[in-house]
Amino acid sequence: MTFFIRKDDTMYRIGIVGYGNLAKGAECAIAKSPDMKLGAVFTRRDPSAVQIHSKDVPVLPLSKLPSMKGELDLLLLCAGSATDLPVMTPELAGDFSVIDSFDTHAGIPEHFARVDRSAKEGGNIALISGGWDPGLFSLNRLYAQAILPEGREYTFWGTGVSQGHSDAVRRIPGVLDCRQYTIPVPEAMDAVRRGEQPELEAAQKHRRHCYVVAKEGADRQAIVHSIVNMPNYFAPYETTVEFITQEELLREHKGLPHGGHVIRSGRTGWEGENKQSIEFSLDLDSNPEFTASVLVACARALLRMKERGQIGCYTMFDLTPADMSPLSREELLAHYL
Repeated sequence: MTFFIRKDDTMYRIGIVGYGNLAKGAECAIAKSPDMKLGAVFTRRDPSAVQIHSKDVPVLPLSKLPSMKGELDLLLLCAGSATDLPVMTPELAGDFSVIDSFDTHAGIPEHFARVDRSAKEGGNIALISGGWDPGLFSLNRLYAQAILPEGREYTFWGTGVSQGHSDAVRRIPGVLDCRQYTIPVPEAMDAVRRGEQPELEAAQKHRRHCYVVAKEGADRQAIVHSIVNMPNYFAPYETTVEFITQEELLREHKGLPHGGHVIRSGRTGWEGENKQSIEFSLDLDSNPEFTASVLVACARALLRMKERGQIGCYTMFDLTPADMSPLSREELLAHYL
């Protein structure tokens, strides 16, 4: 394992693109990182209307971003996977080192290729699909499969609010706001934990429930049709769409909890006589704050890799745990091994 120890007290200068829930979590995580400082926040909104916590940090229009080339070490792209990141990440990777949380699993290979090409052309480094799934859950699926090759792996999400799915619904014409809950099917999870290794289709593992605030006069039937038939997000899951008022949503669904489980049920022994199970779980009060904390740790690792001369696109599969930590080698060996 390669350990990296900084030779000076230079702080990494991080820029945040966007200022929604994920960006607010990133601002907080950067402030609590001993080797990072927030350089600027970029927004498509009127900057004067965006209030951030960090003092003396400028909030700039997104159009000013090209003028900051060379002034920032890395950009955290806090935008949605449905339409923003597929365009934004490869475009910006040509001029900046970048990290995103692209979470459309089916689109990851294509997105990776485009970002990798752009980053290499610009001599930058990039990481896509950081966070907890994809991200930490991806790592645990990989570890579990490598350790128990004879077995079957399952991922259960929720119960919790999916930021990506909620954002995708909000982009449907006629939708003012949305909270989308992913709900695991308890009978399926219990069967997996018993080591039965059932064959489960996606729709047998989860249900989805959407609380939607519709704009006045919107075609609610069309909204429902768009949601339940949306590829990569809702089709073919059992999906319930419930229309509520904005006041109800803010009162009853203001939080953004989430979590889930990665379980691999396997067997060892010459005859496969011994059942083995690996389970990794998360229980999160704030999905965006936790996701942002993962991205900031990835930013540290990515910038250390760049200092060693690496360029192009990477994923969390490529980061060493030591590079993600601000601690020294001695501290890691003494307290975490």
